[in-house]
Amino acid sequence: MTLREHIVELRNRLLKCVLAILLGTVGGWIFYNDALAFLKAPFEDSVAALAAESNLKPILTFTGVGDALTFKIKISALFGLIVASPVWLYQLWAFIAPGLHRNERRWAMLFSAIATPLFVGGMWVAYWTLPKGLEILIGFTPLDIQNLITLPQYLDFVIRTMLVFGVAFLIPLVVVLLNMVGVVPASALGKFRPYIILVIFVFAAVATPSGDPFTMCLLAIPMCLLFFIAEVIARLNDRRKKRQVDELLAD
Repeated sequence: MTLREHIVELRNRLLKCVLAILLGTVGGWIFYNDALAFLKAPFEDSVAALAAESNLKPILTFTGVGDALTFKIKISALFGLIVASPVWLYQLWAFIAPGLHRNERRWAMLFSAIATPLFVGGMWVAYWTLPKGLEILIGFTPLDIQNLITLPQYLDFVIRTMLVFGVAFLIPLVVVLLNMVGVVPASALGKFRPYIILVIFVFAAVATPSGDPFTMCLLAIPMCLLFFIAEVIARLNDRRKKRQVDELLAD
C-alpha cells in the first residue's frame, strides 16, 4: 500500500472507532443510573461499615451548578469507551497486523488472549478492595468533622485504582514474553528475585492512589504470585530451548 492508502485506511478505521464509542456513549447515557450505582457501591459499603463502628456519615456531592451534567457526560463517555472496546481493539489490530511477520503475529495474538483476562482480573481485585480501602481512608476523619466527597473526585479515585491494578497484573505477562524472545533468561529472574519483590512492594506503595497498607498488600501479593508463576514458565521455556539446542548439536 502507498502512504496515501495507509492514511485513508487509518482514517476509515478511526471513524469506525469513533462511531462505536459514540454509540456506546448513547448507551451509557441511557443506563447512566445503573453505571452510577455500580461505581457508588464500594463507597456505600464503606459507609455502612463506618456507620456500624462510628458516627461518621460521609456523603458524595456536587459543588457546582453544571457538575451534575458534566459528570453524566463523563460517565456516559467512559461507558461508551468500555462497551466499544472490542470494536476499537479489533480496528487497531486490523491496522497493525498486515505489517507483522507471521511469528510476530502469533506472539501478539497470544499476548492479547492472555492480557485481557489478566487486566480484567486486576480491575476486579481493585473493585473488590475499594470498600475496605475507602473505609480505612475515611476512618481518619475526626468525629466532629463532616467528610464531603465530590463525585468527580471519587470517580477519578476509582478509575485510577482500577487502572493501576489492571496494568500491574500485566507486568508478569511482559516478563514471560521477554523470556520467550530471549531477552530475559530465567536464571536472571531467580538471581534478582528478592530485589524484584522489593520493587513490587515499592511500586504498589507508590502506585495505589489510596496509599494505605491494606490496598498496597492486596496489589503487591497477587503481583508476587504472578511473578513466581512467570518465573516458573520462564524456567520451563529455557529448559525447552536447551533441549532443542542439545538435539541439534547431537544431530
